Amino acid sequence: MATYLDRILAAHREQAAADLRPVSALVEEARSRPPARGFAAALAGATGLGVIAEVKRRSPSKGDLHAGLDPAQVATAYAAGGATCLSVLTDREWFGGSPEDLVAARAAVDLPVLRKDFTVCEADVCDARTMGADAVLLIAAALDDAELAGFHQLAHEVGLDALVEIHDEAELERALAVGATLVGVNQRDLVTFEVDTDRAARMAPQMPPGVVRVAESGVRGVTDATRLAQAGYHAVLVGESLVTAADPSAAVAALRAVGR
Repeated sequence: MATYLDRILAAHREQAAADLRPVSALVEEARSRPPARGFAAALAGATGLGVIAEVKRRSPSKGDLHAGLDPAQVATAYAAGGATCLSVLTDREWFGGSPEDLVAARAAVDLPVLRKDFTVCEADVCDARTMGADAVLLIAAALDDAELAGFHQLAHEVGLDALVEIHDEAELERALAVGATLVGVNQRDLVTFEVDTDRAARMAPQMPPGVVRVAESGVRGVTDATRLAQAGYHAVLVGESLVTAADPSAAVAALRAVGR
């Protein structure tokens, strides 16, 4: 039986196979973009716990979260609360996002922005840079070793930071092998979509000095964020609890206060 991840990746790889644009032209276009805002540097330099606040309309497991959101308005609210960076979903079919959401959110604030999507080809990396992202997501579970290494190198060549997402020790080893210095631990199992709140705490001590550590998924509020800060994380990536909050600015501010 196909999992969420299987179906999502199959759809993205099918789209990639149908994309006949020459990669060389995409790389040249990506390299021509203005300098990025420095996603990893912002997280590493944050006072207290950094917060990557996510613009997210829906999820495969929960359905609509805030389907009619205005990405610029949400981004502005996050920035007012002190968000360190933004994450914007650009997957249309499964998360209801779009590149247009990223463009609108980034234009509204001066924060670095992660393109949150399923990167499966070189074109995806280049498109992230061209649409204005400052960082691209590379999910270790979705890529083989050659893809992970190649996309990680290409991201840096075109001026992007690469957030390498892992779930366990084996994937951490793979991330470090390609030189990743920005690593996210997703507490959500991408096969079952269940959250394991002990996963991130277990993985943090295994990351070497010099790695910017991000905890992803399942951060419901200050209690979770405090535990993750104490485990050694520089930042948390938070979507659902912020996008559904009555006051997103206050929710971000509460998370940013952790560890100060």
